[in-house]
Amino acid sequence: MAIELVTKFSGLVDERFSAESKLSLVTNKDYSFDGAHSVKVYSVNTAPMVDYDRDGVSGRISRYGEIKGLDATTQTLTLENDRSFTFAIDAMDEDETALALEASAALMRQIREVCVPEVDSNAYKKMALGAGLKGSGAITEETIYDQILAATQSMDNALVPDTGRVLIVPPSTYAAMKKNKYCTMETDVGSEIRAKGVIGVLDGANVIRIPASRLPNNCGFMLVHPSATCAPVKLESFKIHGTPVGICGSLVEGRIVYDAFVLKNKSKGIYLHSTE
Repeated sequence: MAIELVTKFSGLVDERFSAESKLSLVTNKDYSFDGAHSVKVYSVNTAPMVDYDRDGVSGRISRYGEIKGLDATTQTLTLENDRSFTFAIDAMDEDETALALEASAALMRQIREVCVPEVDSNAYKKMALGAGLKGSGAITEETIYDQILAATQSMDNALVPDTGRVLIVPPSTYAAMKKNKYCTMETDVGSEIRAKGVIGVLDGANVIRIPASRLPNNCGFMLVHPSATCAPVKLESFKIHGTPVGICGSLVEGRIVYDAFVLKNKSKGIYLHSTE
C-alpha cells in the first residue's frame, strides 16, 4: 500500500552568514557633506626655522629672517558613489512561503549582505590606494611579527599618533600571528570595543579581523589611524511601499550615497603591507 508522506516548509529562512561593518573603528566622519556634493579641505604649509640676526648684519629687512607667505592648497572631496536597488514581492508569494519573503526581512537582508560589504570594500580599497607608507613580502608565521614592527616603526618615524591605531588583518594573516611565539596580543579588551569587533591589542594597536573578500587583493595587513580616512555616508534611504501602483504586494527601494577619502596630509596614517 502506497503512502504519500507530508512535505512541510518551515517559515524560518536559512540565512547566509554575513559580517558586520567595522569601518567606524578605522575611519572618521569629521567632514560634513550636508548641503554639498563636494567639500574642499585646506592644507597650509609652515615656515622654516633660521638663525636670528641679533646684530642686524645680514642685510635682511627683518632680523627674524626672510619674510615669506604661506601656501594654502586644497583637496576636493567629491562623493562618487550614488547606488540603489529595488525589488518587488508579490502578495501571494509572501503569503504562500510562510512569510519567508516578508518585505522588511528581505530589506534587512539586502542591507546586511549587499550594501554593507560594498561600502566596506570601497573604503578599504581607497585606504590601500592612498596609503603613504608601504611594505611588501610574503607573510609567514616566522615573519609576521617583524613585519608588523616595521609598520609600527614607520608610523612612529612619520609622527603618526601612537594612540588610536588599528591593525587590520585578513584571516590568513591572523592565523600566522597566532602561530608566532612573539606575537602575543592582549585579549582583555573592554566590552564596548569588543562589541565593535576588536579581538585584541598588539603593541598598542587594536586588532580587527576583516574578511579577505572585503580587502584589496594581496593585502597582507594595514596599520591605520582613523584620522587619515574620511568615510561619509551622506544618504541612506530605504523604503517599503505596501500599496505600489501596478504591483499587488510590496515594492522595496533603497539608495545610498557614500565614499571614502584619504587626506593628503595624513596619508602616512595608513601603512599597507602587500603580499606581492
